[in-house]
Amino acid sequence: MATEPCDGCGRAVRIAGGVANLWTFGGDESGGLTLELADGSEHFLCYGCIEELPDDPRAGDVATLDERT
Repeated sequence: MATEPCDGCGRAVRIAGGVANLWTFGGDESGGLTLELADGSEHFLCYGCIEELPDDPRAGDVATLDERT
């Protein structure tokens, strides 16, 4: 199973797909998403951090997520 660190909180987040799930049909859930924000920046965030973002997030909002969690 592959993981990637969340840009908000730094925790390892599970990524769906890849070689680990090649021969199985289970475990294809991802723990986060890559979001492209209004300012053009891209961030991989866990679902918990996504819920903490304001309605029109910017890169600065992602930087402050670690302080909130």
